[in-house]
Formats: sequence, structure tokens, C-alpha cells
Amino acid sequence: MSTADQTVHADVLVIGFGKGGKAVAAKLGRLGKRVVVVERSARMYGGTCPNVGCVPTKGLVHRSHKRRPEDRAQDWYERSVREVQSIREMMRQGNFDTLDSLDTVTVITGRATFLDPHSVSVVTSDDRLTVTADTVLINTGSEPVVPNIPGLAASRRTLSSTDLIETTTLPKRLAVLGGGYLGIEFASIYGAFGSEVTILEHADRILSREDDDVAATAEGILTGEGIHIITGAQVIEVRDGEQGATILYGKDGQQHSIDVDAILSAAGRIPATHDLGLDAAGIRTTSAGAIEVDEHLRTSQPHIYALGDVRGGPQFTYLSLDDSRVVLDQLTGQARRSTTDRLAVPHTLFMTPPLATVGMTEKEARAAGYRVAIASQPVAEILAMPRAYAVEETRGMMKFVIDASTDEILGAALLSVDAQEIINTVALAIRHGITATELRDAVYTHPSSTEALNDVLATIVRTDEP
Repeated sequence: MSTADQTVHADVLVIGFGKGGKAVAAKLGRLGKRVVVVERSARMYGGTCPNVGCVPTKGLVHRSHKRRPEDRAQDWYERSVREVQSIREMMRQGNFDTLDSLDTVTVITGRATFLDPHSVSVVTSDDRLTVTADTVLINTGSEPVVPNIPGLAASRRTLSSTDLIETTTLPKRLAVLGGGYLGIEFASIYGAFGSEVTILEHADRILSREDDDVAATAEGILTGEGIHIITGAQVIEVRDGEQGATILYGKDGQQHSIDVDAILSAAGRIPATHDLGLDAAGIRTTSAGAIEVDEHLRTSQPHIYALGDVRGGPQFTYLSLDDSRVVLDQLTGQARRSTTDRLAVPHTLFMTPPLATVGMTEKEARAAGYRVAIASQPVAEILAMPRAYAVEETRGMMKFVIDASTDEILGAALLSVDAQEIINTVALAIRHGITATELRDAVYTHPSSTEALNDVLATIVRTDEP
């Protein structure tokens, strides 16, 4: 009998091999549950992060700053991409082996489409089968979105972030459409590799969510690296030519143009739901196309859960991992854990040096009615942070937003070497109500970046201004 005639039944079906789904599948498989994991691409075992997201991009961040003066930019870039791809292949295989080694877990490479709330049709490279399950997890992630700009999608020079890190040819002239986290990270990477990078941002400044002083410091670092930033730019059209593409944009009532070799569309990512057949399963979606879930990640069908980017909200691998804890608590625990338990979730933008944030900005705290106190200092002036001088990275600043009435930390923005590590300590302090004074007076190893907290939190300026 061919697989086209087969129906496979599982206790749990996981659609998408992302971080959250993988963690649930492995745990339930070890508990003896029959689990089927369906992933549409063999190149995506493990999800976005190890394949087209965090791992390859951070590998490129690291390598972009290791080029010696005698190394040709193109040669160094190509070598770096090859090395990162090798690491990615190793991690991809490791993710597959983690599940494939379990007798109770079956991984199928194919495209899944719901037939009804308990059944999906799976089309593989050469067959079709039906998988039924008592419990279903959707973990299909997100995909890049291309803005509706004339000529952009059709241009041979337009690339997504996934496309860009796959190419081994370093663009001589790169335009980045969007001055958010994704756009700035890639601008920083490719500027360091040697590309002439221009960021086109429609807002009045980059990093519009951050406080003005933090955004200005970040912009100063980027422009100091030779990155051209054009704010208030409204992209009108993209026109392909023989040697590249021309981007037409408006600014201050006038039309301008820029010629480039590659265009990175950094307008963000949207939940990957469009071809799952959600209507057949009775699964509701939001206006943004994300799967609608409650605080326990249940969809409109109580036996179907959505984890990771596909359920909307912040798109971070570590939240997908926490999603797995919420779902596992529903399936095997006491059903108490929920997404409402998440407090002070940190974020990091991996420019160089990185910008890590958590909690409220100053403007958000004031808008919420807090009496605000601020502790802020340029990294170059933090005497208790000799590590910055030791590794020759004294650019940036650290800023803390504090409740002047309680001395509790409301938020922080750390633009400095090792910020991606320090922010986790700050986030933990916020979650547990540790005051700014306690964090200031704590004992940290030396020489480390964390000990900067001793100095920065001694600069608190208190104000009664709401």
C-alpha cells in the first residue's frame, strides 16, 4: 500500500520544527507519547534561529570584525559565510538527530494542511498521507514581508534577510529599507564587512521606540562606522538597471535617488499561516494573520496550541522556548503556567556594540505616571568598567529608568560591550523587585562588564516631574 493511502495516528502532531515545538516533541516522546513532527523543509530542522536567524547572523557579526587589513573584503566575506553555513549544517543535523533518535517520534518532511480539527494532509516530495492526532501544536514560525512599493518585489536586487546571508557575494552598495532592529543589525554587519550601506527609514529617526538619547548614541556609532542613515525617507519606486537598481525616495518634499547593488527589505516578518488550511480546522486568526491564542496558548480549538512567532507578539526564540513550558504544563503538569507569568523580557539588537533593553523607556515611564529617576553614563566614563578598555570598545552608554518612590528599576537600555549578558542580570532584578541601590552595591567579578552597575547606578538623578 502506498503512503498516499496511509493514515498515521499520533498522540501529538507538531506542525513546524521550531524551538517550542521541538522541545515539546522531545519531552513527550521521552514520556512515551507517539509524536509526529511535520516540517516543510529539510533546511529548517530546528526552526528559524539556527538556520536563517540568530545563529548565522550572530556568526557573521563576530566574523565581520575579524578581517585584517590585508584580507580582501570579498574573500573574507565568502569565507565567513562558508564557516557560518558549516555551523548551521551541524546544528541542523543535531536538531534532527535529537528527535529522530527517539523511537516514539517520527519526523516527516512535507507540507501540512488541515482537513479538519484533528486531521492534516501531508504532501511530501513524492507522496501524500493523512496524519490524525488527539493534540496538535502549530509552530510554523514567520516569514519576511515585502512592502507594497512599486518595483520592489519584482526587482532582481531585492533580498530578504534569509536571501542575503545565503549569498557569498558581498554587495558593494547595500540599501536597507527599515531602521528597526533587523535593518540596523544587518547594516552593522555588512558595513563592517566592507559594503557601502545606506539605511532608508520612513520615521523621523531610527529606533523610534527607544528614548532620544539612546537612539542618538546608537545612530552616532553607526554613522561613525560609515553607515549612511536617511530618515524621513518615503521610498517611491525601485527600478532595475543593468548594473544594479535605482531606489527613488522622497524626503522633505523633494525626490531623490540612490543606486545600489542589493536591497534588503527589512520591514519585519509576519506569521506563516496563509497555507495551513486553518479555516478547515476552525482556528481563528487575528487581523495581522497570527493564530489567536489565550494565555495558555490554546487556539479557538482547545486541543490545538500555537507556539512561537505564528501566535503573534514579539518574535524571539527564547519566547518560543518558554511557550513550550506553558504547553507542557498544560499537557503534563498542573496547568498553572501561562504567558501572563512573563515579566521583564529582555531584547538585544546585535549591532556593535550591542543594544540590550528591558522594561520601560523613560518616556513610557513618564507617560504611565511614575515619578522617574534616571541613572545614565557614557561607557567611556564608567571607571568601574575596565573591560571596555581592555577589549577596545568604549562606545555606547548605559541608562536606567527608576521609580523614584520605591527605588525599583522600571527599565534599562544598555548600549555597550557585553550588553546582551548584563541585561539578563537587570531583567532578573526587575522580576524580583531588587532595588537600584541593591544592584549598585552588589559585588561583581573584576574585570567584568557587569561591575559597571556599581558606577552607573551611583549617578541617579531624581526628579518629581511626572
